[in-house]
Amino acid sequence: MANTLSAILSKWFEKKDTCQWVLATIFETQGSSYRKPGAHMLINDLGEYHGLLSGGCLESDIMLQSRKCWDNGQGRIVEYDMTEEEDLAWKLGIGCGGLVKILLQPISAQNDYLNLDKVYSRINHNGHCRYAQAISSGIPQVEFDDLSRDVTKKTHLVDRSGQLYLEQILCPPVNLCVFGAGVDARPVVNFAVNLGWRVTLVDPRTSHGRRQYFDGVQQIIKQPMKSLVENAHELTWLKETDAIIIMSHNLSIDAQAVLLSAKSKAKYVGMLGPIHRTQRVFVLVDLDRRDYPIPFANPIGLRLGGELPESIALSMVSEVHCFLEQQDGNSISGIL
Repeated sequence: MANTLSAILSKWFEKKDTCQWVLATIFETQGSSYRKPGAHMLINDLGEYHGLLSGGCLESDIMLQSRKCWDNGQGRIVEYDMTEEEDLAWKLGIGCGGLVKILLQPISAQNDYLNLDKVYSRINHNGHCRYAQAISSGIPQVEFDDLSRDVTKKTHLVDRSGQLYLEQILCPPVNLCVFGAGVDARPVVNFAVNLGWRVTLVDPRTSHGRRQYFDGVQQIIKQPMKSLVENAHELTWLKETDAIIIMSHNLSIDAQAVLLSAKSKAKYVGMLGPIHRTQRVFVLVDLDRRDYPIPFANPIGLRLGGELPESIALSMVSEVHCFLEQQDGNSISGIL
């Protein structure tokens, strides 16, 4: 299961009144750490946890620490210092060399579920919100505000009259639209779903897009392409799309997808296939690629090597991920 906030909140929401819960949040790191400030994990008294704050090395102790929150209804601050040999982190055998500070907050109806029900509703409806948690070992305090769509995800610590808060701009998962539901689209969809992205699959062909081959997609659109283009202004899913991949292997469908994508609010559009084919696609709908209103990637993908459908899918989804995260996709170590 994906570790996005939306995914872990969905697990909490199912049992929010039948279990005791704690929200664990990283609010400060120094040096090396697996996750950064703003990472969340939800823990219940059945011994279940959703989300990760480390590579799996801290979670068992975090669960033990969480039980103290249920005993007194108070928040707790725990610190794992991998720079000190006497610290618990060394005894756990971690040795990453960094420091991680985590805020534990009990969740209950008495503290309005820390407003997590509002956060869940907001991002589940493709909205954005501001969420602030007081860094305190006392009674949990949080703040929540709805925000417009035109905001940027961010996390930072703020001091308000001596009280430290971790403030986050929380965004919904990436909305990916894939035009084309052939066999090679299956690994693309699988990678996207595993990342926690919401996938809309579009293919008007009756022989394509069968639900049993695309588990986890939000919806499969089977309407004729020309009808979608004519009614683009009414398509909520198109307005909410962040990125688009066109890979139907059909010139007519791809051409209409290019036309429809131009009417979206996507930040990225990528098309499978060589440049000379893409030129034919644009000619079919009388468009000039140089005037396209959205950044257009063709051939789509990063240079990862490999020739299997899974390798090609990984290359495509990786490029979308890099573009949306505004990264360059280079090797971190510099080995390449």
